Amino acid sequence: MTSNDLTQVSSKDDRNIAALTHAGGILFGFIPGLIVYLIKKDSGPVWLIQQSKEALNFQMTVLIAYVVATALSALMIGLILFPPIFLVNLIFCILAAIKASQGETYRYPLALRLLS
Repeated sequence: MTSNDLTQVSSKDDRNIAALTHAGGILFGFIPGLIVYLIKKDSGPVWLIQQSKEALNFQMTVLIAYVVATALSALMIGLILFPPIFLVNLIFCILAAIKASQGETYRYPLALRLLS
């Protein structure tokens, strides 16, 4: 199935769940992506599972970035890294939520692919 085929199969509820999963990462980190992935991984639509894995991968990448920035705070470098990490997370989560609400597949450009 191509991404266009996946878009046509996704229902309005699936698009809303995916959009909330991406947007929820702004406030709750990896928790929304993990919850949706664990609930839908066995019987959910392929497109929704793919989007929940994408959100989970990106939020784990952001978490790793925050841990590195915290470790570098002892050298005062980490204090400079916190605002850009927050802005990148905010912007990419909003873009992903908009695309998901339209039923389009979104891939975060800076995410580590920890779950495949």
